Amino acid sequence: MNDRGGNETGSSPGRRGQGKLEAHVLSVLKGAAEPVPVAWVQERLGGDLAYTTVITILTRLHGKGAVERERAGRSFVWTAVSDEAGLAALRMRKVLDAEADRQAVLASFVTALSKNDELLLRELLAAEPESDEPPEPTASSEGDR
Repeated sequence: MNDRGGNETGSSPGRRGQGKLEAHVLSVLKGAAEPVPVAWVQERLGGDLAYTTVITILTRLHGKGAVERERAGRSFVWTAVSDEAGLAALRMRKVLDAEADRQAVLASFVTALSKNDELLLRELLAAEPESDEPPEPTASSEGDR
């Protein structure tokens, strides 16, 4: 049992969790005026990460839809298409998509929100334009027909 210096992922001191690294890489990419190569990203991360580690992080972000890449010779240049908030939203969506009972998960999530967060969520939902797709029927709404 070692509770000295480790982070929430249980890795050694000085190591950052995958989510923090992804957020840091995304932040660096957002500062680029144009698509950039891996070496540019690595340099701005402080140089303590291996080139292959930066490629791995960028590839994971690409798989999540947070960055785009385009060929530049034999390698790629990278562009951020999401920010840190968008990355967090992608992670939340992935968790939700993995659950069989979406309604129960969303209901539990909403009931656990603080009053301020609940009000904010209501405001955001009220501001969203109507979707062209009809909502999926719930067990309670199916019985009303």
